[in-house]
Amino acid sequence: MVTTLILRVRITETLDVAAPAATVWTVVTDLDRYPEWNPFVVACRSTLEPGSPIDMRVRVLPFVAQPQRETIFEHEPGRLFSYGLAPMPLGALASRRSHMVESVAPERARYVSDFRLGGWLAPVVQGLFGRRLAAGFAAMSAAIKTRAEALHAGTVR
Repeated sequence: MVTTLILRVRITETLDVAAPAATVWTVVTDLDRYPEWNPFVVACRSTLEPGSPIDMRVRVLPFVAQPQRETIFEHEPGRLFSYGLAPMPLGALASRRSHMVESVAPERARYVSDFRLGGWLAPVVQGLFGRRLAAGFAAMSAAIKTRAEALHAGTVR
């Protein structure tokens, strides 16, 4: 599924990870283990099949994890999956969150988190939650790196 999005907000994180791309991919797609390491998306369920739902509990506020249902847009095993909110009526709001993994060496990978928000309500969301979203995505990206490196080193299962 392809969605057209007039970009209003973009948050991107790029991290080099001292672990093979396959290990990073395992961390990103092992949704059942998110509660063990993920400070932002504290629960997540999906088949990762394009068109299917992805149900999450997202910690935007410090002590509250709110439920959120979005739709899987793309899934290229080992490389990319993206999901988000399809455009709402009258172009009010749409989003796309992508996780991308690429190998840069046999035991090194690059992880890219990209979040895009568009629509005429995007500035409102940005004003209310922009800093928290940016902090949450940064924390999740850092946790992916930490988890993948620990798995690769054999210090966690």
